[in-house]
Amino acid sequence: MAVGNDTSPVARNHAQVAASVDPLAVMRIKDLVLRAKAVVEGFYNGLHRSPFHGFSVEFSEYRPYSMGDDLRSLDWKLFARTDRYYIKKFEDETNRRCYLILDQSRSMGFGSLDYSKIDYAQTLVATFAYYLTLQRDSVGLMTFDEGVGEFISARQREGHFRQMMVALSRPVAGAGTDLSRPLMQIAALVRRRGLIILVSDMLAAVDELRTNLAYLRSRGHEVVIIRVVDPAELELKLKSPSMVVDMETQREIYLDPDAANQAYTQRFSDHREQLQAICDSLGVEIYETRTDQSLEDALFHVVSTHRRRSGGTARAGMLSTAGGGAAR
Repeated sequence: MAVGNDTSPVARNHAQVAASVDPLAVMRIKDLVLRAKAVVEGFYNGLHRSPFHGFSVEFSEYRPYSMGDDLRSLDWKLFARTDRYYIKKFEDETNRRCYLILDQSRSMGFGSLDYSKIDYAQTLVATFAYYLTLQRDSVGLMTFDEGVGEFISARQREGHFRQMMVALSRPVAGAGTDLSRPLMQIAALVRRRGLIILVSDMLAAVDELRTNLAYLRSRGHEVVIIRVVDPAELELKLKSPSMVVDMETQREIYLDPDAANQAYTQRFSDHREQLQAICDSLGVEIYETRTDQSLEDALFHVVSTHRRRSGGTARAGMLSTAGGGAAR
């Protein structure tokens, strides 16, 4: 599982790429749209200062020249700037679909900082929506807890981004978590291949997760899971016997500190390994981010993952690193 302190080449450089805007400062911005814009602008500023500076010249409306392409479609002005051959894409090559799926279950309301996991996750989803809209991709939104809540079909039209932000900003009650329902519904509704980004704390049984993810992958969808965790969830750290309340079921549980701390750490680790094993077996990317980490890091991870899977190019039309227009 990719985590914030990963030692891979991408992880070693992502600190230079991301502007590392303090997440607390971002979360203090009341307007969700302004939060998203702040994160994306920080991301671009970081790219321009980083070893990945050249990464930003691969525009979503172009693809690299391949043998057999019509030479009349070459963009010579872009060649003069980049010393590379690019072909202007047709409209149906450029406009891709992406669905953002947000977990709004009760456990997402937990937070040991000045904000909760759901606050952080909403900002992440808004950031992805803004970024993809800049790329001229069709973006849709789904929220869920025990059932599916908001659903907005993927569109690319004036006012669509604002519609998603209004839906994200609505108060959340939250119940338990059922990961299978949103994945089943997305699989039924989205017929064209696209990118599906699930943002969740993944605190649910994973028994049916493999089946639903496998079906999405069999339909040709690229799937990325962004797992959001609060720093306090990594260790229990009970110091005395306590009564605690399960946030999903509201059931009270008595805990002995020593036994509980050890059992919690083991179960958290086991759950993480199960998730990783399922994702590895299906070619699904999973990235774990803490709510005290820079939001740009998660955006960079998704962008770099898609670029790597696309053979180093932005040929899929999504998640390239040059803005293509204004979000509306």
